[in-house]
Amino acid sequence: MQKQVLASTEERTFQYQDFLPSLPVPPLDDSLSKYLDAVKPFLNEEEYQRTENIVKKFKNGIGKELHEKLLERAKTRRNWLEDWWLNVAYLDLRISTQIHCNMGGPCPYIEHCWPPKEGTQIERACVYTWNILKFWELLRTEKVPVERSLDEVLDMSQFRMLFCTCKIPGVTRDSISHCFKTETEGECPSHLVVLCRGRVFAFDALHEGNMLTPPELSRQLTHIQKTCHSEPDGPGLAALTSWERTKWAELREYLINLDPKNLTHLEKIQRSLFVICLDDCSPHATPEDYTEVTKMGLTGDPTVRWGDKSYSCIFFSNGTCSAFCDHAPFDAMALISMSHYTEKNFLENEGKWKGSDTVRDIPWPEELVFTVDQKIINEIGYAKEFYYKKVSDVQLVTYAFTSFGKVLIRKQKLHPDTFVQLAIQLAYYKCHGRPGCCYETAMTRRFYHGRTETVRSCTVEAVEWCKSMLDPSESTYQRLQLMHQAFVKHNKMRKDCESGKGFDRHLLGLLLIAQEQGLPVPELYTDNAFTASGGGGNFVLSTSLTGYTRFSGCALPMVDHGYGFFYSIRDDRIITNCSSWKSCPETDAEVLCRTVYQCFQDMIQLTIAAQL
Repeated sequence: MQKQVLASTEERTFQYQDFLPSLPVPPLDDSLSKYLDAVKPFLNEEEYQRTENIVKKFKNGIGKELHEKLLERAKTRRNWLEDWWLNVAYLDLRISTQIHCNMGGPCPYIEHCWPPKEGTQIERACVYTWNILKFWELLRTEKVPVERSLDEVLDMSQFRMLFCTCKIPGVTRDSISHCFKTETEGECPSHLVVLCRGRVFAFDALHEGNMLTPPELSRQLTHIQKTCHSEPDGPGLAALTSWERTKWAELREYLINLDPKNLTHLEKIQRSLFVICLDDCSPHATPEDYTEVTKMGLTGDPTVRWGDKSYSCIFFSNGTCSAFCDHAPFDAMALISMSHYTEKNFLENEGKWKGSDTVRDIPWPEELVFTVDQKIINEIGYAKEFYYKKVSDVQLVTYAFTSFGKVLIRKQKLHPDTFVQLAIQLAYYKCHGRPGCCYETAMTRRFYHGRTETVRSCTVEAVEWCKSMLDPSESTYQRLQLMHQAFVKHNKMRKDCESGKGFDRHLLGLLLIAQEQGLPVPELYTDNAFTASGGGGNFVLSTSLTGYTRFSGCALPMVDHGYGFFYSIRDDRIITNCSSWKSCPETDAEVLCRTVYQCFQDMIQLTIAAQL
């Protein structure tokens, strides 16, 4: 059956969805032995013995029962993890998800078509928006190419979440509103929302069935900007989306009860294709230093960010721009793929619009004027205060390491991603004098609705190699041998995780089965080794490769004493985003980043020295 489908002349974006394999449940023995291996770097002999006994007891007792129940669950679902993951990783969180979970990244157009320049905000926003709308049109007609990994078709469902998708706060759990449809599925909302100076506007991106051109978009955005710049600022209701979830859920209910019109406006924002944020800041940006534009994109003015929207593009006053996304509906690669596609169009047209300048008689944008009272105005004030206090604690640096990139690393017959991961391990060891438990994202998109699995980069092999690098008595040969062993281990882990043979999501599934059955939490999860090695969201290094394109992005650290470290690897350079919290005296994003760069040099020198 699949072969016939594969032979069709023109592939459609979602045509293989029904043929993708279900997400497997790995064998219990495999997961537990991988877990034991992963906790080793963080335990002494005695602690390891204790954990080994706990794991043995789990395997022969309650773990076995839970595993059987998980297999039962997997029989009736194509992805046994999907709902659980969405809830546990995102929708159940009560902290400010806009601050702690959202992801964003600078657009690299300053490197070719669009150097920072005042007075270009609207013109560039229009060309950019038009290109994103073209991608939406391709997705609607299922002409976005199916992605593959080594000839294996990947799940494309996350692309549907880029448009017409929004998180809705709930008192105990949030939900996702999603209205995107392909042309064959039916009608799809086609309006855009624009945030500017605390006000909210909407207009349709189609007129009489045809997409608005950049000159027509310019008419709409210029009208919005002139209106906002000549009148007082709006209440800045969007700031409420940056608050803790339960608080925002209660205020949203209050708003709806205040005036039913408020619900209509909220739904209009939720259903919109995406949000255009016009921000008055002019962040500094160069091809070697994206720090300010990344930081402003991720932690800028909350009154012009709708934090719950799956995709927003932020345009700054100097024509620089940044993407900003809620992480719940999709992972970074869907965003990177769309951004990479739009960049190709940019380059072909030098970032300009080369079509007709004719502007049709289209309806003016509509302002969504919310009914607010003093309580809401006060709450917006408190939300902003809370937000600015929290984001002022963020230390974030986004630099380009320009000495070499993928070409030289590959020339040394090394995997570029593993190269960066081991450099992060070495840098953390140098800065902190101990191993750092690390989460690296692996994608499981070869499976139906697959999202991610955890690669635990801090292996016994990586730690042994780090020690050798810091030991002046170690020979170059010995260091190189240990480095190669660490590479082999990491490459195998990544491959296992991508093939559904990781263990973190499996252990989570067993815990959730226990919770659903009302059973006590098994000792495996309360054991110190579980938390010390990063389990339960306690990784001090939260890391991810954002691909091999010009696009990079980041999110903030998972824990108070941790780092976020995200990177993209180009042919000639490596772009890194490193973040930490200033209030933690032992972490410093700038120092870790500079140390990673030194480790890149040390590692490449090691391989070159070995060849002499």
